[in-house]
Amino acid sequence: MDSAKVAGCFRDRTILVTGSTGFLGKLLVEKILRVEPGVKKLYLLVRARDDAAAHHRVLQEVVGQELFMILQEIHRDEFRSFIQEKISSVAGDIIHENLGLNSSRVKQLSEEIDIIVNGAATTNFYERYDVALASNALGTRNVCQFAKQCAHLKMLLHVSTAYVLTGEQEGLLPEKLIRMGETPKPDCNLDIEAELELVREVKAKLTSSHSVTEDNSPQLEKKAMKELGLKRAKYFGWPNVYVFTKAMGEMLLGSTRGDLPVVIVRPSIVTSTFEEPFPGWIEGTRTIDALIVGYAEQNVPCFIGDRNGTIDAILYLVNFLLGGLFSEFYNKRNRNYNFFMLLAEMYAPFCFFKACFDDTNLRKLWRTTSAGQGGDGYIFNFDPNSINWGLYLFDTHIPAVLKISRRKKDGRA
Repeated sequence: MDSAKVAGCFRDRTILVTGSTGFLGKLLVEKILRVEPGVKKLYLLVRARDDAAAHHRVLQEVVGQELFMILQEIHRDEFRSFIQEKISSVAGDIIHENLGLNSSRVKQLSEEIDIIVNGAATTNFYERYDVALASNALGTRNVCQFAKQCAHLKMLLHVSTAYVLTGEQEGLLPEKLIRMGETPKPDCNLDIEAELELVREVKAKLTSSHSVTEDNSPQLEKKAMKELGLKRAKYFGWPNVYVFTKAMGEMLLGSTRGDLPVVIVRPSIVTSTFEEPFPGWIEGTRTIDALIVGYAEQNVPCFIGDRNGTIDAILYLVNFLLGGLFSEFYNKRNRNYNFFMLLAEMYAPFCFFKACFDDTNLRKLWRTTSAGQGGDGYIFNFDPNSINWGLYLFDTHIPAVLKISRRKKDGRA
C-alpha cells in the first residue's frame, strides 16, 4: 500500500470530526482536504447554539486560519465553493448524550457517516476536575455510544495521549490497552463512578458552606475543582488531570465499544508543524512551550528553588522591615515565582521523563505504507528519524512559539 492508496481511503467517505477547532483537529481537516479532495463530506461537530453559529465558528477558527493558506492557493477562486461543498458544520457537544443532537439529526448522520475521529478534549494540565471528566472521560463514552448507531461505520479513531500509561515508570513502556480501573500504582484501583460522586459531594459541600457567597462562589468552586483534579490524579499515579481523565476515557471506550472497529492514537508532546503544510505553524503555546515563553519574557528564572526557601523569605523580610516600600516589586516577583513553581510542578514529569515509548505498531504502519521504500513519504511522513531535532527546535519551533507569544501580547492572536 503506497501513500496514494492511503489518501484514496478517504475518497467518497463521510467523516465526522470532533475537536476540529483544536490544534490537531485543524491539521487533520486541512490534511484530508489537501491530499484527497475527493472526500465526500466532513461533518465538523463544534460547540455552538445552532448550526449557523457553528458554521461561523468553523469559518473563523478553522478554514479562516493561516494553516489553510496552501489549500487556498491550490483552489484560488474556487476555495469558498470547495469548502462549502466538503464541510458541513454541526452544533453539538460530546459532553451530552447523542452529542447534543436531536433525533432527526442523529438518524441522518448515522446513515451517512463512514468514519468518526474523536479529537475533542480539554488539554489543560490544570483543568477543573468536573470539566475534564465531562469532556475527556464521559465525552469519549458518548462518542462511542453514538458510533454504535452508525450502520456503515468503518472506523472510530480516538485521539488520546501516550502518557496515559505512565506514572513514575522507567524503561520501555509497551503499547497496551488500559483495563477498567487500572492505574500506574499497582495497589490502587480506580472507580470512575466513585470519582463522579466525589465531585458532586465536593460541590455540594461548597454550596452549603457558610463562607461561600454569591460573589465568591464561582471562584471558590473553580479553585476547589482544580485542586481536586490534581490531587486525585497524583493519588492514582498520573502527573495531571488531563492525562488522568484521558486514561479514564480509554477505559470507558474499552468497556462500551463492543464490536466497534476502534483505533486509538496516542501522540506524546505535540509541537509546531515540521514541514506540512508549511514549517512552524502553531496555535497557542502547548505543553513545555510555556517554559520557552516564560524564559523569553523573564518570568521564569534560570534556576529552580523551593518556594519556602531563602529567596522568597529574604524578599518578604526586606519588604516588611522597610514598611512595604518594595511591595510592588515584591508582589511582581512573587507572582513570577509562583508562576514558575506551577510550571515546574506541571511539567517536571515530562522534562525529567525516564521512560521510552514502544513504537512497534507505528513502525509496522510505516512499513505497510511503503513510505520508507520509495513511496511518497512526504505526503504521510511520520518517521521521527527524518528530523534533525536540533535544527527543528532552534530554527522552526522556538521562533514559532515566540511569534505566537508576541501576537498574543499585541492582541492579534
